[in-house]
Amino acid sequence: MFRCFTRECLNLTCVCRLMEYPSERSMRSAITRTGRTSMEKEIILVTGTVVVGHRVASGPSEEYPYGSLELQLPFFKAGGLNLDRYFLGTLNVSIAPLRFELFSPAYTFRQIAWTDLHPPEDFSFSPCRVMFQDKEYEGIIYYPHPETKIRHFQNPSLIEVITVKIPGIGYGDRLELALDPAAIRIFAE
Repeated sequence: MFRCFTRECLNLTCVCRLMEYPSERSMRSAITRTGRTSMEKEIILVTGTVVVGHRVASGPSEEYPYGSLELQLPFFKAGGLNLDRYFLGTLNVSIAPLRFELFSPAYTFRQIAWTDLHPPEDFSFSPCRVMFQDKEYEGIIYYPHPETKIRHFQNPSLIEVITVKIPGIGYGDRLELALDPAAIRIFAE
């Protein structure tokens, strides 16, 4: 399930070491195989499958007369998280049978009253990278907290990613996510 970016490691718990840049540059843009520097960062690489989600983030549905992200974005932007450069929807990635825990997100927004159809919700975010067909895409994990998400079951094996529109991607496609181990934990049940 896990694979080192160098493609040489088969360790199931491999953590790769990459250069961390102060700007929002690619987590994978400067691979370092030996040594450590003050700007080095570890990442987790996990393989997943694109699956159908609740189909409410990107546009109108039977439950919502609008896309949920469209109404949530102003709250996130006001709190310092600008997602304007991304596609207005989520990429739903199943890592089953593995699960994840987002324990130290980059952003958390509490009690966001984005709709009158249900009580306010909490959301957290953590930067990530999506690798698909030998190309990389910047993204961010979108995590609606299950304890405040009344209308939908939150599958603990499903990672929702907000990213740019990825050409050719579809349901059933396999991809890889590069995740920050200081923010997220991947584990088996």
